[in-house]
Amino acid sequence: MTSSPAFRPASTKDAPTFLDSAHRHLSASAFRRGADTYDAVRPGYPPEVSALVADYHRVLDLGAGTGKLTADLIAGGHEVLALDPSEDMVRVLARLAIPVWRATAEATSLGVSIDAVTCAQTWHWVDSAAACAELDRIVRPGGRVVLAWNNLDVSHPWILRLARIMHSGDIQRPGFLPEVHSPWEITEELRTGWIQHLRVEQLFDLMASRSYWLRSNEKVRARMTENLRWYLFDRLEYHPGQLVAIPYRTDAFVLERAAA
Repeated sequence: MTSSPAFRPASTKDAPTFLDSAHRHLSASAFRRGADTYDAVRPGYPPEVSALVADYHRVLDLGAGTGKLTADLIAGGHEVLALDPSEDMVRVLARLAIPVWRATAEATSLGVSIDAVTCAQTWHWVDSAAACAELDRIVRPGGRVVLAWNNLDVSHPWILRLARIMHSGDIQRPGFLPEVHSPWEITEELRTGWIQHLRVEQLFDLMASRSYWLRSNEKVRARMTENLRWYLFDRLEYHPGQLVAIPYRTDAFVLERAAA
């Protein structure tokens, strides 16, 4: 039987650590594949996130992935545009039948002004200084930017252990603040918790939707799979098909230009 992975305390970081910009780019580029799995098991966002741009008409969803937040913006009656650097993510995103294209936060290629920008589960992958400069170029005066993250709520010990096995979901401490640059400043914070329900087998897909898995070789993936199997079925004694409550916390931040 595979032994339990060693316990480590929860993260105390405000953001994941990369050796340099090349390392950050390599980690983010893992999402060039796996979009269908991502779309099937990654959670959406509580309605309080999209409500942060409720009064803004034309909204760009930046780093939109497969459209987890984009769909909420469309449902809210906004004129929505969306971009992501991954061809595979954009393939799925295009099903929403809105303008979508491949680009990055640092270089959106956008030629029109936007009332607001949302950026969910993305900001830690970008050069924040360059992205803030690009947002200053494309967001109209009086507009705003919303950064949002879903994190597994590792205040639950079993979720912390799950996150360690999956090498995921514990990259920012509770109460963290994202790095932002002039002329932008954080003017509002949203902190909330909620539950996603998945079948126990879907937790293997959740693990497979993470950057670490996507960058790993088959030997590493086999070890991760066996560790997760042991934890879910031997240690926690879940049964095939059982519905599991996965606690998340969502952290969102409103950015507005600093007063002159």
